[in-house]
Amino acid sequence: MMGSSIWIATLFLAHLLIIPSAYSFYLPGVAPRDFSKGDPLQVKVNKLSSTKTQLPYDYYFLKYCKPKKIMNSAENLGEVLRGDRIENSIYTFKMREESSCKVACRVKLDAAAAKNFKEKINDEYRVNMILDNLPVAVLRQRRDGTQATAYEHGFRVGFKGSYAGSKDEKHFINNHLSFRVMYHKDPETDLARIVGFEVTPNSINHEYKEWDEKNPQLLTCNPGTKLIQGSTVPQEVDVDKEIVFTYDVSFKPSDVKWASRWDTYLLMNDDQIHWFSIINSLMIVLFLSGMVAMIMMRTLYRDIANYNQLETQDEAQEETGWKLVHGDAFRPPINFSLLCVYVGTGVQIFWMTLVTMMFALLGFLSPSNRGGLMTAMVLLWVFMGLFGGYSSARLYKMFKGTEWKRNTLKTAFMFPAILFSIFFVLNALIWGEQSSGAVPFGTMFALVFLWFGISVPLVFVGSYLGFKKQVAEDPVKTNKIPRQIPEQAWYMKPVFSILIGGILPFGAVFIELFFILTSIWLNQFYYIFGFLFIVFIILIITCAEITVVLCYFQLCSEDYHWWWRAYLTAGSSALYLFLYSIFYFFTKLEITKLVSGILYFGYMLIVSYAFFVLTGTIGFYACLWFVRKIYSSVKID
Repeated sequence: MMGSSIWIATLFLAHLLIIPSAYSFYLPGVAPRDFSKGDPLQVKVNKLSSTKTQLPYDYYFLKYCKPKKIMNSAENLGEVLRGDRIENSIYTFKMREESSCKVACRVKLDAAAAKNFKEKINDEYRVNMILDNLPVAVLRQRRDGTQATAYEHGFRVGFKGSYAGSKDEKHFINNHLSFRVMYHKDPETDLARIVGFEVTPNSINHEYKEWDEKNPQLLTCNPGTKLIQGSTVPQEVDVDKEIVFTYDVSFKPSDVKWASRWDTYLLMNDDQIHWFSIINSLMIVLFLSGMVAMIMMRTLYRDIANYNQLETQDEAQEETGWKLVHGDAFRPPINFSLLCVYVGTGVQIFWMTLVTMMFALLGFLSPSNRGGLMTAMVLLWVFMGLFGGYSSARLYKMFKGTEWKRNTLKTAFMFPAILFSIFFVLNALIWGEQSSGAVPFGTMFALVFLWFGISVPLVFVGSYLGFKKQVAEDPVKTNKIPRQIPEQAWYMKPVFSILIGGILPFGAVFIELFFILTSIWLNQFYYIFGFLFIVFIILIITCAEITVVLCYFQLCSEDYHWWWRAYLTAGSSALYLFLYSIFYFFTKLEITKLVSGILYFGYMLIVSYAFFVLTGTIGFYACLWFVRKIYSSVKID
């Protein structure tokens, strides 16, 4: 019965969420802009990024053409944390007016500039540019062999190769950019909207007779035909080499409407794998639901009926199983204050995750709204401190704790302090590499202010409300003297059952985890929030059910130390997540730098820790509900 209801609910969610996302339905991150013919178009430059190093750099870290005054575009908190640095550039167009062989500037490379260019070419860095909030992309052939357009984000700084007849490997820079702007014209007016921004990078060793700063004329580039005349020699990068940066721009009408312009960027080849992920997770849920239903409907029903029919105390003493430990089942665990802190933090993470996904489903956090996802997560974490403090205090009061101020302080500071410490060390390493990924001091101060100025007071408010509210009484009285626990079978030992408990929750999410890791570490867009939400719901159900099943077996073997074990059973899925991240690092990434490796494992440690706290809390609350339910259903003399 339980399995079928979950199946129906999930199918309903699939129709509700996945079908719209398959058509990239989202609310745009910005309002559309209409351009008349001849309106100026300003290309902005973003960070230089590489999947080999994971260290972003400012565009002007390399000796590219600079405008007279470099101006930063407004950046939100999420963009700064991601390492985005959006600035103006020398590349300017006029709407629907083609131009060719425009000289941007001439640069002479000194030793430092040549070294920087060579390093970035070796590490396969890509240049990211933006026009009307659309990132520049290079056309590529789709892996499935269809004729549909697919994009690579950004274009490479350069490439390595050798001259004809030579074996010496040289570095060449992409110094000529052929831009193509797609636009959708309003049939009734002359206005148009930009719906695509493509680039074809080339390396050309430009030649000229005499350099005229005001009107430079090149022999290798003909302004009339936009074609490179006679020269296929690429532009080498070396000390004292002179590089002339040039660009073309063409405009192409498109049938794509403005609301759908991100579709090509978000086009994926792996829709069927997402469906496989959902079906795989559903099989796990159905299996667990069947087990829970069997326990609840058959075993427990029979147990409760038998226990309630017992007439004499002698008969009760002859019984074995979970009823025998009723006098110890609600005995406060060792170090219950720490458990309260972890549960409170888990509630905070749970509500942050749930509300973030709701916003994402509504389209507010689509890729067009750069940094929106990260900003939402940070701010929601801060404001959900109210729920964290409340939950921690309620549990602490249930355990009859007295030092509520200390408990509240631990809830407010412990988890964020651990995260902030790891983040601070990683940021120092990034700073040492002169990467734009390093969070500036001002932003770091803003994060600390959000923590101390908003999150901590809200935790205290939540804690105060939690202590004021009456807690539910335990369904049975706790004995004064703890009962002796009999020798446990090897498969019921804590370490074994905890490690077994984490496999299924991880199994429910690991396929979707692959796509999330790919979007983070391989600079892809992740936007299938419909799939992600369903996987999240399945994760909650799986964590709850596996913990309840194992808790029941534990109580049947007369072991009443279930509090911490319930938390750790579901939480152990984070161990498998971290092990999978190690596997992903060695099989999918090409990271060679030590700093980049430390960066990867540092951030994956933070993710795994947060996942541990989240899943552990879900398992704990499911188990608490279950234990209360079964002990309130039997007659205790």
